[in-house]
Amino acid sequence: MSYRQSFIEFMVRSSVLTFGDFTTKSGRKTPYFINTGNYRTGAQIAELGRYYAAAIAERFGDRFDVLFGPAYKGIPLAVISAAQLFAVHGIDRAFCFNRKEAKDHGEGGLLVGQPLRDGDRVLIVEDVTTAGTSLRETIPLLQAAAKVTIAGLVVSVDRMERGTGDRSALAEVQEAFGFPAHPIVTLRDIVDHLHGRAVDGKVAIDDAMKARIEEYARTYGPRV
Repeated sequence: MSYRQSFIEFMVRSSVLTFGDFTTKSGRKTPYFINTGNYRTGAQIAELGRYYAAAIAERFGDRFDVLFGPAYKGIPLAVISAAQLFAVHGIDRAFCFNRKEAKDHGEGGLLVGQPLRDGDRVLIVEDVTTAGTSLRETIPLLQAAAKVTIAGLVVSVDRMERGTGDRSALAEVQEAFGFPAHPIVTLRDIVDHLHGRAVDGKVAIDDAMKARIEEYARTYGPRV
């Protein structure tokens, strides 16, 4: 089993990836939901870090200097991904993250962890496909700290939904910001692996659920 397939089953077992009837923040009625807030134990976060590390090593190798996790969900992702990159792949890289509000005492500032330096290549880690909102806040913050280059973005899941136009949200991020953006898995990966497959004795995607997901994708998926 590939690490991507293992990651899909891990999300199901962690109740992060669930199927049923849900409403997204944007108001869309969706047959599946991804709630990364359901990672709650040391074992889960350690395993999650291994999947991020595998994707980072595969896509970027050691061609970056600092891992950055936007507050709040990106903070543990940056820390555990850095730890697992070193433990599993022998890639030792610094990490940092931001505060929501600047600290006016002690060391001060908005960033915690590795101080950014001119020329640093920063790799951003986030949870799911972003519409670019947090990146529009994050990138100026990083570039105000030093003359850095954004090496890319890694997210856990690409929902393969349209962003503000006809392209997928992740494709829009790449086009808008000019750096590569990669998911660990896509919605298509999830459907292909889970359709008709039992995880711990339960089939998450039967024929009926597959049809619902495909209908959702036809309605909200990219048109180009």
